[in-house]
Amino acid sequence: MLDIEKGSQFVREFAWKDVTVSVPSSEGEKVLLNSVNGRVRAGEMLAIMGSSGSGKTTLLDYLSRRSTKGKQLGEVTIDKIALDNSVLREYSVYVEQEDTLIGSLTVRETMNFSARLSQVPKDGLKQKIAELLAFFGLSSNADTKVGTPIIKGLSGGQKRRLSVASQLITDPSILFLDEPTSGLDSFASYQVIKSIREIAKARNMIVICTIHQPSMKTFQLFDKLMVLSKGNVLYNDRVDKVSDYFSHLGHPVSPHENVADHILEVTNVDFDNTSQGGDTIQKLSAAWRQHELETQTTPLESTRTNSEESLIDTAVKESKRNQISVFTSQVFYLCRRQLIKARRDVFAYGVRMIMYLGLAILMGTVWLRFKQEEKYVQPYVNAIFFGSAFMSFMAVAYIPAFLEDHSAFVRESQNGLYGPGPFLVSNFVIGVPFLFLIALMFLIVTFWLIHFTATGPVFGKFLLWLFLDLLAAESLVVLISLMVPQFVGALALVAFANGLWMSVDGFLVAPNVLNVFWKYTFHQFDYQRYVFEGLMAAQFKGTNFECHEQCRYSLGNSSSSGQEILESYGYGNIPEGKWVGILISIIAAMRILAYLWLKLKNYISN
Repeated sequence: MLDIEKGSQFVREFAWKDVTVSVPSSEGEKVLLNSVNGRVRAGEMLAIMGSSGSGKTTLLDYLSRRSTKGKQLGEVTIDKIALDNSVLREYSVYVEQEDTLIGSLTVRETMNFSARLSQVPKDGLKQKIAELLAFFGLSSNADTKVGTPIIKGLSGGQKRRLSVASQLITDPSILFLDEPTSGLDSFASYQVIKSIREIAKARNMIVICTIHQPSMKTFQLFDKLMVLSKGNVLYNDRVDKVSDYFSHLGHPVSPHENVADHILEVTNVDFDNTSQGGDTIQKLSAAWRQHELETQTTPLESTRTNSEESLIDTAVKESKRNQISVFTSQVFYLCRRQLIKARRDVFAYGVRMIMYLGLAILMGTVWLRFKQEEKYVQPYVNAIFFGSAFMSFMAVAYIPAFLEDHSAFVRESQNGLYGPGPFLVSNFVIGVPFLFLIALMFLIVTFWLIHFTATGPVFGKFLLWLFLDLLAAESLVVLISLMVPQFVGALALVAFANGLWMSVDGFLVAPNVLNVFWKYTFHQFDYQRYVFEGLMAAQFKGTNFECHEQCRYSLGNSSSSGQEILESYGYGNIPEGKWVGILISIIAAMRILAYLWLKLKNYISN
C-alpha cells in the first residue's frame, strides 16, 4: 500500500486568473486564450476538454510555465503566492503526450534512474518503486525492456502508465498531463486515468490534464471539467454538474449518450461553416462569464505557516549550496544509464562498430598489401583521405540514438531533473571509450591489410588521429542534432557539413590553389584537414620509397624520401603537436556551442 499519509506538503490550491495568450497573425492579433480563470484544490483532478485548436495545450503549457509563444498575460498562484518557474518545478511534473522513454531500459531501471536523477533518497527506494509499479499494474513487467524498433517491449498503455509512474517517484504536489490517453483504446485509457485518480486521492495531489474524447467511465473519474472553444471558457465546474448546466442552456444530453461526446459536438465549430456555430460559442461563452460573476468564490486563503514558507526558501538555498555534489551525482547516474543503453541498443554503438568494421575490410581488400615503392604513394594518400573522410561521414549513424537521448533530456530537464551540463558531460564521457574501441578495431584491420608504415610510433599516431577524427565527427552530430532535433533534418545537415569538410580539407583541392574565401574560412576550421595532414605526416615522415624507374618525387634514381613526398603535396612542415591542439580545440568548441545552445533554449523557454 502506498504511503497515503504523505500528502501534499505545501500546495492546497493551484489557481490562475485572467490568463490571456495571443499571437500576431495576418489579420491582426489572434487570441489563443481569452481571460481564462480556474482553480484546483489538493486531491482534485481537472480535465481540460475541447476540439483541436481550442487552446487546451496552450493553457496547460502556460500553467506549467513551459514555453508558450506570443503575448502572455495573467496570474498563476499556489496558495495565493506567485512563484517563479524554478520553484514551481521543484514540486510539479509534466507528462507529455508522446512517451519519451529510453527503449533499452527495463521498467524497473526507468523508475530507478528517474528517482536517482531527481535526488530521491536511497533509503526505501526499492520498496517505493515496487509500490508504484504495483499501483500502476506494472509489477509483472518490472524486468521487461520498454522496447525499441528491434526489441519487443511494453504495449502502448503500459508505456503510458510507466511515463506517469516514473514522474510520480518524486512525490510531486502537482501533476500536469498532456493527452494521457492519446493513442490508447477505451479500456487502456480507463486504466491509466483510474491509476492516476487513485494515487492523486492517496497523495492529496493536484492533477490537471488535457483530454480529447474520453469514454463515459473515464470521464466520470474526473472531479472538475473545463471546456474550451477558440480560447474561450464555456464551462469550468464539477463534472457531475455539466449535464444540468448544458441542459439549462438548451443543449440537453440524450439518455445513454456520452456526456463528453455531447459537449464536444456542441462546442466544435470546425465543421460548421454557418454563422450559427460561431453564435453558439459566443452565447455559451457569455453564459459562462455571467455564471462566473454570479457564483464567484474567493480563492482559498494561504494555509502555509511561516515554517512551511521557510522550508521552500531553505530548499532553494540548499539546492544552490549542493550544486557541485548534485552535478556529480547526476553525471554519474546519466553515465550509468548511457552505458546500459550503449550495451543493449545496437543503434547506439553496435551498428556503428559493424559499419566501421565493414569499411575497414573494404579498404583493406581494395588497398591490399601495398609496398614501400613510389608507385604506391598516391594509393597510400588516397587511402588516408578515404578512410579518415568516410569515418567522419559514417558518424550520421549516431543520430537516431542521440535524438532518443535528447527527447529524454527535454522531458527530464523541463521537470527539473538535470540541466544541459550533466547531459552533455555524460554523453561525452560514455562516448570516449566506445569511439576509441572503434578507432582501434578499424586500425588493426586496415593497418595490417594495407601495409602502412609498420612501426609502433606510426601505429600510435594513426590511432590518435583516427580517434580524434571520430570524436570530432560525433561532436558535430551532437551539435547539429541539438539545433535540428528531427531525424531527416539532422541527417541532411550532418551529411552536408561532412561533404563540405571533405571538399576543403586539402586533398581534393590543394591548399595552394584553393580560392581565398574557402582557404581562409572553412579550411582553417576543418577538423578533417588536420586529421588528413596528421595521418600524412605519420605515414611518410622518416620513410623511403623505392623507385624502379625515374623517381617522381626525388632527384635521385633509387628512392624518394617521405619528406620529399610530403613537400611535393605541400605538407613539408606539419606541426603535429599544434595540429593535435587545434583539433582538440575544435572538438571543445563544438561541445561548448552545444552547451550554450541548450542553455539558450532553456532561457527562452523560461
